[in-house]
Amino acid sequence: MNIVMLTNTYTPHVGGVARSVKAFSEEYRKRGHRVLVVAPTFPDMPINEIDVVRIPAIQQFNASDFSVALPVPGLLTDALDSFQPDIVHAHHPYLLGMTAIRIARYRNLPLVFTHHTLYEQYTHYVPGDSPTLKRFVIELATRYANLSDQVFAPSESIRDLLQKRGVTKPVVVISTGVKLDHFMTGDGARVRTQLHISDEAFVVGHLGRLAPEKNLEFLAEAVAAFLKTHKHACFLVVGVGPSEQMIRQVFSQQGLESRLHFTGILQARELADALHAMDLFAFSSKSETQGMVLTEAMAAGLPVVALDASGVREVVKDRENGRLLQEESIETFTDGLQWIADQPTERLEALKHSALETAEVFSLSNTADKALSCYQVLLQTSIPSTSATSAIDKYWEDTLELIKAEWDILKGVTGAATDVLLEDEDSPRKRP
Repeated sequence: MNIVMLTNTYTPHVGGVARSVKAFSEEYRKRGHRVLVVAPTFPDMPINEIDVVRIPAIQQFNASDFSVALPVPGLLTDALDSFQPDIVHAHHPYLLGMTAIRIARYRNLPLVFTHHTLYEQYTHYVPGDSPTLKRFVIELATRYANLSDQVFAPSESIRDLLQKRGVTKPVVVISTGVKLDHFMTGDGARVRTQLHISDEAFVVGHLGRLAPEKNLEFLAEAVAAFLKTHKHACFLVVGVGPSEQMIRQVFSQQGLESRLHFTGILQARELADALHAMDLFAFSSKSETQGMVLTEAMAAGLPVVALDASGVREVVKDRENGRLLQEESIETFTDGLQWIADQPTERLEALKHSALETAEVFSLSNTADKALSCYQVLLQTSIPSTSATSAIDKYWEDTLELIKAEWDILKGVTGAATDVLLEDEDSPRKRP
């Protein structure tokens, strides 16, 4: 199959969507499929990329680490004509997601949409953030899903939420799988030596994009409180983002600067080494749609301490492979960290073994099998018409399809806005 992926985030951006697109693309290519990735430009992006089309974009939109792709009519035409896609897969409902609809409609191709994100958790990046804007983005994403032929949900929690919100198109749960062989072994001792962390230290770790929606101020305060009672413990953070300075400030205020370690962005072997330098993985985000970094941590044999939330509860099983905490309080979280630290060696090994078993369930091989099967079903049930037409007739049909795509997009945007405004005035209907 020839699969075109359209995403608003991609390497070198650090985040779950970018990593998901990269992981699935690489796995599909290994199996003999072709994948064309359409993504915005980013600072320091790789040069001489193969099967990647970059769209001009506004960098670091509204002081974030996101790029906003600019609409460039016709820019993709030659690349798509050469690539001849069979499937169009959108990873966002806006910006390049709109382009995905136009491509699918114009070329009479099946459209798949992965609802990666709880978009209402990200409206603080947009000027004029408000409850109304949050409801608008929920409505827009719901309508976009209903314009697609197949929706991928990263977890059971998100599948159920989408259906409650009014998604009527087929929704299947397909998480971003973990590459087990990348994480099961690692040289944690090397990382500890490099960062001057002793072999005896108890290392609490975290991996991810360091941004406000990840609830990192809470995490920093909870880990700092734990470290105050454990003189040989430290906090190892892998990633970059706008919240890094806030984390440093929390530790500085507690006099713990020397026990806070940042590695920046790590890839491949270096990332695995960092995970193996940790004793447990701490996670406090409530905006996830799937626990991608959690399964990677578990593939490295790490028990996880996390807050109960969508995308997390499917991965973390309380007292089996870590602690799943129902209450968001500093005391509860530090107690969870303490529970792991207090476990005897035999019990700790059982937690690690359970973590590895969980990671195997979420392997990339399993999730890619499921996604490719969905693609095949779509191709078998959405076969374009092969009736002979003149060149003029074909041009007219294509033009009508393009107009229909623009009309569907316009209806989706204006309909979402109208529904939200009506809710604000007097409608009793509320989206969950």
